[in-house]
Amino acid sequence: MPPRRPPSALRAVTIHSLADALAALEAGAAVGRPVILLSAAGAAAYAGAGWFAAVIGRARQQWPAVDAIAMLDCGDRAELAQGALRAGLTDIVFTGPRGVAARLADIAGQSGARLHRKRPASLDLANEPDPPAACRAWLGRG
Repeated sequence: MPPRRPPSALRAVTIHSLADALAALEAGAAVGRPVILLSAAGAAAYAGAGWFAAVIGRARQQWPAVDAIAMLDCGDRAELAQGALRAGLTDIVFTGPRGVAARLADIAGQSGARLHRKRPASLDLANEPDPPAACRAWLGRG
């Protein structure tokens, strides 16, 4: 089960693959800090909730003791946010209209999930030459 502390208290790492998720969790274990595993912006549209959930599941199998939140970015697509909730994801980013967000937040809350209106600041591993080292440095700050 993901930690229920406010995500604003955690540092986020934007992941693009299983290797990225593993690097982030390994770093979290090394520095003794929880982490947000954040999808790329709008990833729900091109990678899908199922892919993201599978990556997170595999990563958590290898690092079960690391305190981590998995957060899928659904952009402004309400149907993708609903699909993410159906897939069992507990933290989603939705940037669409405020009224739609309120309805989605209510739906999310009924299942113990959280809707976030903006992406947290993060370390994006897309162009990092040494993701494990970058994650250790990022998570070790503050």
